[in-house]
Amino acid sequence: MSANAVAVIGFVSLFALMLLRVPVGMAMGLVGVCGFGYLVNGTAALKLVGQTSMRTVTDYTFGVIPMFLLMGTFVSNSGMSRELFRAANGFVGHLRGGLGIATVAACGGFAAISGSSVATAATFSAVAYPEMRRFGYPQSFSTGVIAAGGTLGAMLPPSTVLAVYGIITEQDIGKLFMAGIVPGLLAIAMYMTTITLLGIIRPDFLPRGPALPWRERFAGLRDIWAPVILFVFVIGGLYGLPFLPRFTPTEAGGVGATGAFLIGVVTGRLDREKVLTSLLQATRTAAAVFTVLIGALIFGYFLTITQTPQKVTLFLTGLGLGKYGVLAVIMLMYLVLGCLMDAMAMIILTVPIIFPVVTQLGFDPVWFGVIIVMTVELGLIHPPVGMNVFVIKSVVKDVSFATIFKGVIPFVLTDLVRLVILIAFPILALWLPTRMG
Repeated sequence: MSANAVAVIGFVSLFALMLLRVPVGMAMGLVGVCGFGYLVNGTAALKLVGQTSMRTVTDYTFGVIPMFLLMGTFVSNSGMSRELFRAANGFVGHLRGGLGIATVAACGGFAAISGSSVATAATFSAVAYPEMRRFGYPQSFSTGVIAAGGTLGAMLPPSTVLAVYGIITEQDIGKLFMAGIVPGLLAIAMYMTTITLLGIIRPDFLPRGPALPWRERFAGLRDIWAPVILFVFVIGGLYGLPFLPRFTPTEAGGVGATGAFLIGVVTGRLDREKVLTSLLQATRTAAAVFTVLIGALIFGYFLTITQTPQKVTLFLTGLGLGKYGVLAVIMLMYLVLGCLMDAMAMIILTVPIIFPVVTQLGFDPVWFGVIIVMTVELGLIHPPVGMNVFVIKSVVKDVSFATIFKGVIPFVLTDLVRLVILIAFPILALWLPTRMG
């Protein structure tokens, strides 16, 4: 059987296993081992499993994932989200749609110290949703703005998705983190603008909250010193600010986890039970991510010997669509896959195949990483999968999936506009990485 036929059978088998609800990492590993064993030999395939697993879990670079995951769990369990929401609400809560704007701002702040979209959506479903409902905000808007705000965790550093992209493509993770800052801030600004426009177009749809005295507003700012210090220290060390030591991404993850732990303990927010819970959550998530990574690497070896990436590159570049036409085809593929697959699985499965096409076309790999993560963000909120939607539904029991999806429609349209802006102006993503010390 030819290598092309084996590759086709491998992909069909992979998607069949995924439809049968076999975990993605296991499915990729199984197909990779079987395909590699058929084309080379069984002994080499089994050795590949052991070598790949050991190399992945002992590689220093891969340590960035569990460190930032641990930092995120400490932050989530120490209750910093409430202070962020209270501070943002103090300044904008009195505006029409102000609680929605405050939710987006707080989601951005929380995402910047947790790096997790799912954690951000789950946390603010418990923190912001009750407040918005108490002031008369519609269910669709309340859940939609939380779902959209949760996607900021995939873009703002320390983003686990960007870190995995950097590991797969061997790009500088620090530069990828820096590249996500301006697009992440652009997302926050555009979400806030969308909410403001909704309030102008439909003034009866979004109520106003009470205006707080300036003393209370500034008192709220005093409560957010911990997340601000943590973000500045970790990201400033990555960027190379003159008053901070320079960190590698893995070191930044370790510093962030340690800082989040110390802040939680000193402020009394992390007791023994919460520390153990945080360690357990981080370990479980890291184990799941590493399982998918190991499976993807094994599957990648199978793709390499079938020369699938090279053949896909030749096919797409030979379509005569031009570089941006091919990019549009790739983006469309990701939007379709976003209806069917988890964000992390999408990145790990497709990037080894698509990345050679992107480099062949002359696109900057750091910029492309940001574009891919933005497209993956859309998959977190658009039907029928929408991971953030399922997370919100698990927390807010009295709302239907249809109601949540209705609420995210304005933000999906906003994300599509933002995607076009970043494709038209790559400097928005590349300005900070090019200025790193």
